[in-house]
Amino acid sequence: MLPDVTIPVSLAVLLEGFRPCFTAPTFQTFRALVAGMLSATGRRTVCGMLVGAGLSRLWPHDRAHRFFAAARWDPAQLGAVLARLVVRLLIVDGAPVLVAVDDTLFHRAGKKVWAAGWFHDGSARDARQVGFGNNWVIVGIVVTLPMLDRPVCLPVLARLVRKDTTSASRLWLAARAVEQLATALPGRRLHVVADAAYAGDELRTLPAQVTWTTRLRKDAALFAPAPPRTGKRGRPRLKGDRLGSLAQLATGAVFTPTTVTRYGQTTIVQATAPRCLWYGVFGARPVTVILIREQTGRAGTYDLALVTTDTLARPAQIIERYAARWSMEVAVEDAKQIFRVGQAHNRVARAVERTVPFGLACQTLATCWYATTGHHPDDVTDRRDRTPWYTTKTHPSTADMAAKLRRVLITTKYQLTHPEQPTPAEIHTLRLAWETDAA
Repeated sequence: MLPDVTIPVSLAVLLEGFRPCFTAPTFQTFRALVAGMLSATGRRTVCGMLVGAGLSRLWPHDRAHRFFAAARWDPAQLGAVLARLVVRLLIVDGAPVLVAVDDTLFHRAGKKVWAAGWFHDGSARDARQVGFGNNWVIVGIVVTLPMLDRPVCLPVLARLVRKDTTSASRLWLAARAVEQLATALPGRRLHVVADAAYAGDELRTLPAQVTWTTRLRKDAALFAPAPPRTGKRGRPRLKGDRLGSLAQLATGAVFTPTTVTRYGQTTIVQATAPRCLWYGVFGARPVTVILIREQTGRAGTYDLALVTTDTLARPAQIIERYAARWSMEVAVEDAKQIFRVGQAHNRVARAVERTVPFGLACQTLATCWYATTGHHPDDVTDRRDRTPWYTTKTHPSTADMAAKLRRVLITTKYQLTHPEQPTPAEIHTLRLAWETDAA
């Protein structure tokens, strides 16, 4: 059994909330693998997590493999607990929750990997833009941290895309995940942002507490709101007359200057926001279309078209909200490059369906730990001292957060449990671990 002393109290407090998701023995394994995932300096395979936790000589490796392949726990329940933890720690009571949705491909190899196939891969270097692996729809909560100058997306839910099934639809998976998130956060209003691929009639059944903002397609069929009832017999109209194309709407619209803060800059754009119906996607639910023109002097044109079901928000709020969607792209890149999510070589169904959500949960836990406990104003100064060529660095990066938690985990692992002076061997072991981490 992994001794409690090897996990710092500040992290153990965060993990305690996940105890109801597991049996008692499985919870101990969960704690150990989280510590191993966050402290490992090599590949984050299942055995790599054991090595990171310092248990490779104490536990049989099949105990870790069984946690993913056979133990009794549900990634959806884990994600719901994680979402409540993020909201409780990092979002003001009663404030709406900004949610970002996107999908990504975790590359795999082998014919017997569950649900693996050829999918679109935007990061592929060849012209085909495809790759082989597991495709995941990821739902994350976007938060603003006081020590950063940018929004941060914290993944909480992940759904596996399976071809030739209902789960082959990314939009269907995203809608179901958002519904689960709304159930986990009762009383909270959710503002969901996604790219143009996440628009379809699956969104007609979203809970009333959820708004959806996405990029509007150029060929979208827009309609005027339904006219008042005439009092005559027959079915009332559900939509008004068909509106023109987006280009035609931009030609006749009046654009007003709008100040927005996005991507770390405050700028002025031209915007117009007519209200209408996108009946093919949201049915009779009213939407606001926002046409954005980045530069003045270009009458009759637009650069970006957004659509949202949040008809009470100002255009500037919607523009800034959609810009915050980019934090999901950053989170996915951090998951792959910093936390090495997706490196486990699992093949069976349960293990494949659990390993990526587990890795993303570790990523979110690392950020929560740093935001609530780990941050110190000298972190950036220390980083500049060690890498003096970063002369303009003023905020910690995700890599800095992960490195600090890794150092705390390593220090806790090797800290003394007796009052005697440390032996030269113990000092050498700790220094070697720190040097390995710094490398």
